[in-house]
Amino acid sequence: MEYIAHIEEERKQRLIDHLDGTAKLAGKFAESFGKYEWGYCIGMLHDLGKYSKEFQHKIQFNTNDRVDHSTAGMRLCNEKGGYYSILQYAIAGHHSGLMDYYKLEERYRKSICDYQAYRQEVEIPQIKSDPFESCKTQNPDFSMGIFMRMLYSCLVDADFLETESFMKNNHVERTSGEEMASLLARLERHIGSWLENDDLNSINGRRTEILKACLIAGENDRGLFHLTVPTGGGKTIASLAFALKHAVRHQMEHIIYVIPYTSIIEQNAQVFREILGQDNVLENHCNVDYGDSEELKPMQLASENWDKPVIVTTNVQFFESLFASRSSKCRKIHNIANSVVIFDEAQMLPLEYLKPCIAMMENLMDFYRTSIVLCTATQPALDSIFDQHRRYIELCPNINEQFKFFKRVIYENLGIIEFDTLIERLKTEKRALCIVNTKKCAQQLYEQLSGDGVYHLSTSMYPKHRKKILAQIKERMSDKSKSCVLISTSLVEAGVDLDFNSVYRQVAGVDSVIQAAGRCNREGIEKKENSKVYIFDINGMKTVPGQSLQSSITKGLLQDYHDISNLECITEYFKRLYHFRENDLDKKNIIGEFKDWKYNFETVSEKFHLIEE
Repeated sequence: MEYIAHIEEERKQRLIDHLDGTAKLAGKFAESFGKYEWGYCIGMLHDLGKYSKEFQHKIQFNTNDRVDHSTAGMRLCNEKGGYYSILQYAIAGHHSGLMDYYKLEERYRKSICDYQAYRQEVEIPQIKSDPFESCKTQNPDFSMGIFMRMLYSCLVDADFLETESFMKNNHVERTSGEEMASLLARLERHIGSWLENDDLNSINGRRTEILKACLIAGENDRGLFHLTVPTGGGKTIASLAFALKHAVRHQMEHIIYVIPYTSIIEQNAQVFREILGQDNVLENHCNVDYGDSEELKPMQLASENWDKPVIVTTNVQFFESLFASRSSKCRKIHNIANSVVIFDEAQMLPLEYLKPCIAMMENLMDFYRTSIVLCTATQPALDSIFDQHRRYIELCPNINEQFKFFKRVIYENLGIIEFDTLIERLKTEKRALCIVNTKKCAQQLYEQLSGDGVYHLSTSMYPKHRKKILAQIKERMSDKSKSCVLISTSLVEAGVDLDFNSVYRQVAGVDSVIQAAGRCNREGIEKKENSKVYIFDINGMKTVPGQSLQSSITKGLLQDYHDISNLECITEYFKRLYHFRENDLDKKNIIGEFKDWKYNFETVSEKFHLIEE
């Protein structure tokens, strides 16, 4: 009897050919973290249930019969035991998704069709290597859960691609982009003239000093890196330079930028495309829709599994994929292995998920050949959450000196003021940004000030609308004779390229205040004495839920430090924040869902939402 996996019109694909093709592809994906035999084995065993007479009848006569073909391989792995039992979750869920332990147990009791005919064609591959070095992990169960999810990613992506290739008769429009060495050459051409500037008394000279240090540091071994660069120090290009140099040095496959705000992503992705070429940069987040146009079809396909050399994405997309259970979200995560992952504005990781996020980073570094860069202008004290023995390398040379040089503003604490007082102050400003903590407050301020040259931005607007308003603001600010006052929520704090004479920031976390200050005297043209950042609170205004601790810590530090952008003050802020919230750093007990070989992938996927609403 000929066993068939797929039929497309008159063409038939033998089941053994599908298993072999999927196995080789899954093995290739798993090789990126040194586990080819594991990927090959799971690929060979995933569809053993298709050897049943019932499934063959269904496919050859195109019936609507429901035949379970995924439980067979799972059951075989359970019976063989040992390392094969690790493959159960992935094989059982290769269509429906990774499940909770109790559902896996239900599969053991399920009646399934006889699949023993597989013995005629399939030889069960041997697994000889350990999943990972258990001595390197503080939590073997959590690490095992990640290993299972990585194998699952290799399997579902390989299964999909192999099936797609057959169905489309090898006419697939996927392109993986250029090699890292080629992209490094593109960057070197772009920055060639910059590297000649060694004037440390100029902004561009300082940026070049940081850039050169990052290029040299790219030769370091894989590991954890910090890039602590003050606002305006050129960290976007410097971090890209490090990543490309590092990737070429270690033959790494991807560079992944993980960014908290979509407003920053759109800007950074455009910079990368201009340097590296349109086809080499994938922008993947909720605001990007490549649609079905033929021109963008390769990008749409690449967004399914991150098959591009440079990926620009969000904290939400990155971590929720790593903690996901559905195949559509998990397909991409094997491409995080053997990559440089850069967390821009690392301090923006939500406190409630900080421990599982850090634990995930540690596993990526220890077992999946990944280097991680924590890139920020306000480096948080994350060292206390990472394993105490872990060391990092700072990429920015002479940090204290850089922060003194790039200091372009003076902070002034206004304390608690009346709403009307704030309005009167803003009426006297010619070029000012005012950031408040709620959309309602921003709306009220805008309505009171509304007039020529007054603008309003908030997350209630559609992205296209925000872009339109930002374009209008930039156009108006290009004429020095015109006034411009922007009322906004925190969405303009980081990465938005605007330059005001003064900034008003309602009290919030120290990191948020410093980010807001980055929109004041951005290019350093004015004297810092004339560039003020006013910190205030509004009398009678309620604190934003979830932000009261951050605000109260900042209020305390304003009493202790004259300059809250001081590195010592920033370190103290995060130290206090993590101390007070220590019991909430894994608020939903994500790590606790993996214990004693009873793993709850589906529950974790439902719990893990960086943005709750």
